Amino acid sequence: MRNPLPSKRLILARRRSDNPDVALLQAELERSERQLHDARMLVEKLRADVEEKAGEAEALRRVGEATGSAFDLEEMLKVTADIATSVTGTDSCQVYLYDKTREELILRAADETAQGMIGKIRLKLGEGITGWVARERKFVSVTSGASSDHRFKYFPEIHEEDYESMLSVPLVARGEVLGVINVRTVRPHAYTKSQVRLLSGIANQVAGAIEKTRRARDLEKTKVQLHTLSEVSQAIASNVYIDEVLHLFVEMTAKTMNYKICTVLLLDPDKNELVLKATQSKSPEYNKKKHPKVGESIAGRSVSEGRVITVPDVRKHPDYLFPDVAQKAGVCSLASVPMVIRGQVVGVLNCYTEKLHAFSKEEITILQALSTQAAFAVEHAKLMVRSAVIQEMHHRVKNNLQQIASLVRLQTHFSKYESADQALNDTLNRILAIAAVHELLSRDDLDTVSVKKVAEQILTATKQSVVAPDKLLYTRVEGPDIRLPLNQATSLALVVNELVQNAVEHGFRNLNEGRIFIQLEQSETDICLTVVNDGEPLPEGFDLTTTKSLGLRIVTDLVRGGLGGAFTMENRDGILATVRFPR
Repeated sequence: MRNPLPSKRLILARRRSDNPDVALLQAELERSERQLHDARMLVEKLRADVEEKAGEAEALRRVGEATGSAFDLEEMLKVTADIATSVTGTDSCQVYLYDKTREELILRAADETAQGMIGKIRLKLGEGITGWVARERKFVSVTSGASSDHRFKYFPEIHEEDYESMLSVPLVARGEVLGVINVRTVRPHAYTKSQVRLLSGIANQVAGAIEKTRRARDLEKTKVQLHTLSEVSQAIASNVYIDEVLHLFVEMTAKTMNYKICTVLLLDPDKNELVLKATQSKSPEYNKKKHPKVGESIAGRSVSEGRVITVPDVRKHPDYLFPDVAQKAGVCSLASVPMVIRGQVVGVLNCYTEKLHAFSKEEITILQALSTQAAFAVEHAKLMVRSAVIQEMHHRVKNNLQQIASLVRLQTHFSKYESADQALNDTLNRILAIAAVHELLSRDDLDTVSVKKVAEQILTATKQSVVAPDKLLYTRVEGPDIRLPLNQATSLALVVNELVQNAVEHGFRNLNEGRIFIQLEQSETDICLTVVNDGEPLPEGFDLTTTKSLGLRIVTDLVRGGLGGAFTMENRDGILATVRFPR
């Protein structure tokens, strides 16, 4: 059988093989066709990339509009979560923000299924996938079986069992982690580079918006704080009364800085303790706390070390002495700021917050400026009071000298002394009693005098000038350190002097040993001073109203006229002389 005629293609192939130029042209043609195909594919890819980039740009534009136009943080986060779900094609979005004070990530925005859990879901750094992302500052992409991931933490309240995949990206601004944004899908899903890049872009915009919001809030707060600082300065310059200045100071500081309680404690160098001078706290337990010693508790350490000390939660801090009081008063975080003037610590400003709070560097700087103003207020008030006291002193000295002159006249007319020395000693002791008041007034901090110190000086002076060398007399002053204004302190000093001298001259005339104790007490309405001696008892039938003792008549007149009080004297475990007068 004859072979069929060759086909046209076969003939052309034979011709190409027979003609090298044709074969070359054909190969070139085929190569050109392949390049054209590759070019078309590249164009399609570029077109897809451009469309993808345009979609990303549009998504970021929408997020930018949301972050720029939202009225508050919560609204911004909610709108961002909705946009993130939409542009990534996922089923759910959650936004967590980091609370630096509590060191927790708190759910702040979510889809409708988890709206009720906003603010309630909390994670520590490193806890769950979200916590891991915040701690490591890296994104995590889980294609399927997200709940099986070793880092996963299950929260049934937000229906996590319904989701297979998860993409989690950190919110970072200025190198600081501000939170985490998550998107999830119900079905397994492999997240593309574009989706990762898009969610990262959204996270950057949200982090930037949060940072700007915080900075704006801090600037506004600083503005108010500086205004308060100016007002405090003006108040200090216009008021000479230390109590009024410090109460105004703590009120303004607490209100401006949004603190629960502000307190000023001033240093009492004699007792080496801090005394409460001003607070706007209404808590009785807090206001009646015992005075901390220097170096004791947080405030005492701040004074002894001369530095600011902050405590996140005083209810749990081992150095805080009154955690139960803090619990009742409703306070948590504390900043103790020493009040320093001319290199000397004069007190401490304590600022408490109601909730856990991290005191920023800017906040501490403001508090240091305020504490310096408070220190200047104390110094200013002391100087103003001292100036007023010096002017008043001339008037008081004149009155006191007239008082001494009157007592000398009484001695001249009604008393019969055995010798001139005895009369001069009585007069001298009265002058010394008043001098003790003026001496303490010139040394003490404010315009009041310590009754306890006056009594101690009178006892010492009496033992030195009246008690015979062969007699042994034990003396002691007990009770709180009561402070009185000048006029009351002067009258009480004369009273104490008369009672002590009377005890020495009459109670121990025939005894070589004895005791004189002075007891101080105070209530909300009264002050009581008791002089007790174990010398010879009062004569039977003793009556203050009929006594001829000049000293006791002087005491009665001073207590009634100078102090507006009452004086009694009786035998009870010794001789008991009691002076009681209103505060």
